[in-house]
Amino acid sequence: MDLDHLRAETPGTDHVLHFNNAGAALPPQPVLDAQVTHLEREATIGGYEAAAAAEGRLHHTYEAIAQMLGCAPDEVALLENATRAWDMAFYGLSFAPGDRILTSPSAYASNHIACLQVAERTGAAVEVLPHDEQGQVDVDALRSTMDDDVALIALTHVPTNGGLVNPAREVGAVADDADVPFLLDACQSAGQMPLPVDELGCTMLSATGRKYLRGPRGTGFLYVQDDWIERIEPPLLDLHAATWTAPDEYEIHPDARRFENWESHVAGQVALGAAVDYALDQGLDAIFDRNQHLAHALRTRLADVPGVTVHAQGRVRCGITTFSAEQKDASTIQAALRTRDINTSVSPPSSTRLDAEARSLPELVRASVHYYNTEAEIDRFVTALRSVLSS
Repeated sequence: MDLDHLRAETPGTDHVLHFNNAGAALPPQPVLDAQVTHLEREATIGGYEAAAAAEGRLHHTYEAIAQMLGCAPDEVALLENATRAWDMAFYGLSFAPGDRILTSPSAYASNHIACLQVAERTGAAVEVLPHDEQGQVDVDALRSTMDDDVALIALTHVPTNGGLVNPAREVGAVADDADVPFLLDACQSAGQMPLPVDELGCTMLSATGRKYLRGPRGTGFLYVQDDWIERIEPPLLDLHAATWTAPDEYEIHPDARRFENWESHVAGQVALGAAVDYALDQGLDAIFDRNQHLAHALRTRLADVPGVTVHAQGRVRCGITTFSAEQKDASTIQAALRTRDINTSVSPPSSTRLDAEARSLPELVRASVHYYNTEAEIDRFVTALRSVLSS
């Protein structure tokens, strides 16, 4: 990677030290240009007309995501965020009394709330799999609990609060052997590491544009395996997802477009395609290697700061680092760092309640690096943190 070139193409690096990439990464100039150019066209010729003119660029977004995932463009739907993408798949499945929904201790709040709601409505049961000694979902326990009542395995690939990467391939293999649908939340892994859906074995995968893909806010996507598309009926339909064929009849779109809706963030979707292109140009393997290197360096430096505890888990770890400090709470630390033009975020226990309660975690500072960050920024970050904690 040409780090100087990457940073020159990232305007935000001139203004902030950005360790909030798991929240919303800094977009590169080509992504910004794609979005702004379309917005200017909307202002010049009209929104509908600009969308019609961008048809080819929108089609490319499907193709770029399909290339990243190793799937067909017809297996991709564009949604307004990762949660809505996950919801359209999850709420489209059918559950009945006695069905088992298997999830993990690191499940994200939005996903687990949806599971609880569906369980209340249908009589299905939500079961949390144990984790192993490294904090990741225990694949052996998953394998041993599989039976004919398992209706879904739902897994958060990269949890929000610890840096671990759950063993999605191994989970996918168990799901495939049992012919059970596997819904993978790739919200914080998309753009950070390769996501070959055939190797991961996921039936469905949801993701966002704003995080490690460095795309716009208000964008997301859903992958659904071809032979499952027509087995999932979207919980919401409109004249884009379906066609009104007679006064009392309609037909649902045969491909993944059935999970979309008509009104969408066209400028964002065009720019999302540019963001995926940018990630593919850098190489997702290279991005992951770089992120692991930077995050390891950050965790090592933080471990030497008096009063700081790094809350890292997983045999495989990514660009997310979370920590707490004896001297100050996470919100105070985040606010103080922000006055020094350093961006982080706060991970509250309520975002991953099962894991937080099991580990007695307080509110955590989340410092998430990306490949355009530098070792010098890590030094600056740790120096600033020491100053904050001593003040």
